[in-house]
Amino acid sequence: QVQLVESGGGLVQAGGSLRLSCAVSGRTFSPYSMGWFRQAPGKEREFVAAITSSGNIVYADSVKGRFTIFNNNAKNMVWLQMNTLKAQDTAVYYCAADQGDPVPIVNPRAEYEYDYWGQGRQVTVSS
Repeated sequence: QVQLVESGGGLVQAGGSLRLSCAVSGRTFSPYSMGWFRQAPGKEREFVAAITSSGNIVYADSVKGRFTIFNNNAKNMVWLQMNTLKAQDTAVYYCAADQGDPVPIVNPRAEYEYDYWGQGRQVTVSS
């Protein structure tokens, strides 16, 4: 059974930094794509960043230049470094992973591309 366990996040003032971590256990296929999504109160879940099995990295326009996604497949870990945080970054953040098919995912921004999800971590940015 594949499990994604997130850690990090918390409360920070605007302009500060936080890091989220996601540990993947139970994987059988590598490499695989991983993404970060977030859901703010009263809003739908939205894409934040992804790193595909081929190494392509994509970001939402709202976080480009402030957030960095990086991974270590050997350790089955992915991180999201968040700098210059804004109040509008407040949300529950979720990491997601696909099952590592030989055919890479087509749209890393789409939730349906991912097969496994973490439980979510709260990030709160005070203004």
